Amino acid sequence: MSSVAGPEKDQGRPGGAQNRRRWLGVGALCLLVAAGAYLFVVNAQSATEKNGKARSLPPAMVTTAPARLGDLPVHLDALGTVTPLQTVTVKSRVDGQLMEVRFQEGQEVKRGQLLARIDPRPYEVQLTQAQGQMARDQALLHNARLDAKRYRELADQDLIPRQQSDTQEALVRQYEGAVKTDQGLIDNARLQLTYCEITAPVDGRVGLRLVDPGNMIRASDAGGLVVITQIRPISVVFAIPEDDLPRVLARFRAQERPAVAIYDREQRRKLAEGELLTVDNQIDTSTGTVKLKARFANDGHELFPNQFVNVRLLVETIAGAVTVPTPAIQRGPRGPFVWVVKDDQSVTLRLVKIGPGGGGQTVIGEGLAPSEMVVIDGAERLREGAKVEVRAAGDGSGPRPGK
Repeated sequence: MSSVAGPEKDQGRPGGAQNRRRWLGVGALCLLVAAGAYLFVVNAQSATEKNGKARSLPPAMVTTAPARLGDLPVHLDALGTVTPLQTVTVKSRVDGQLMEVRFQEGQEVKRGQLLARIDPRPYEVQLTQAQGQMARDQALLHNARLDAKRYRELADQDLIPRQQSDTQEALVRQYEGAVKTDQGLIDNARLQLTYCEITAPVDGRVGLRLVDPGNMIRASDAGGLVVITQIRPISVVFAIPEDDLPRVLARFRAQERPAVAIYDREQRRKLAEGELLTVDNQIDTSTGTVKLKARFANDGHELFPNQFVNVRLLVETIAGAVTVPTPAIQRGPRGPFVWVVKDDQSVTLRLVKIGPGGGGQTVIGEGLAPSEMVVIDGAERLREGAKVEVRAAGDGSGPRPGK
C-alpha cells in the first residue's frame, strides 16, 4: 500500500501549488480593481466639490464706464522748455568808471529805460577838443575861400599865373575835407557821451547785477552789466515725433494756429494756454523728432525761463466719435477688445477697432455702440459669461480705481 500511496501524493502537490498561485493572482487583481474604483470615486467627489465651490464664487468686482458719443480732441503730449523770446546781455559800449546803477535786481524794465551811467567827463573833453579843431579849420577854410576869390579875379586879368589860382582852389577843398573830418570827430564824441548812459535794449526782467558801481568797465568785457530776459510774451520749445509732423503742417497750411496747453511736472495743473508759433526747418536725425515753438502771453508770470514743462498740442478734433476710457481697451491674440457688461450683469468679450486717443479717451471705430457699459478695472479676473458686480461707475477721466 505504501508503494501505491506515495506516487499519488507526489503527483497532487504540484497541482495544489499552481491552484494557490492562481487564486492569489485573482485576489490581487480584485484588490487593484477595488483600489482603482475607490480612487475614482474619491476624485469624482473632489471634482464635484470643486465645481460646487466654483459655482458658489461671488461675482467679480469691476468698475465700469459707458461708451460715449461726442467730439474728441486729439492731442500730442511732449516735454518742453520755457525759452524767452529775447535774451540780452547788457554791455558797455565805452570804457570808463561805472558811476551809478539805476535798476534793482529782478526788476521789470522797459525799452529805453536808463540802467546805468558811466563817467562822461573824458568824452566831454574829447568833444571840446573836436569842436575847437573844427573852429580852427573853419577859419582856415574861410580865409582860403577869400584868397581863392582874389586869385580867380587876378587870373582872369592875367595878372597872376592860372596855376596859382588852381592851387588856391585845391587848398579850399582841402580845408573843406578837414572840416568834414572835424564834424565826424564831434559826432563821435557826442555818440560816446550817449553811450555813457546805458539803457535797456528790450522790455524784460533784469537778473542779478554783475558789476558794482565804482568799478572800471570796458567795452571788451565778456560778462556785461546785467542780463535782460523777455518774459511777456514768452515761448516754449518742444519736440514731437516726425510721424506726427504732417498733421501739424496740415493745420498751418489751413492758416490755423493749433492750441497749446502747458502743464506742470505732474500734469495736474494747467499753467498757461497759447498757440503754436512756428515749426523748425529740419528734423533731428539722431532722435527722429522736430522742434516746435509755441507762444504764451504769460501775463501772470506762470512760466519762467528754462522751466521744465509738459506740453499738450491740439492737432485735430474728431467729431461724432464713440469713445471709451483708455483703460477699458484690452489686447489679445485676436486684437484689441473690451469687456461689455450686459443687462443680466454678465460680461462678454467684444472685439473692437480702435482709433486715435487723447485725454484718457480712445476712439472706437467698430464693435461698440454708445451707452454700452465697458469694464475699466478688474478685467484680469473675467471670463466669458462671468457674473460681475459693479463697484462704482466712472467716466475714465480720472485715475483708475484701486490703482
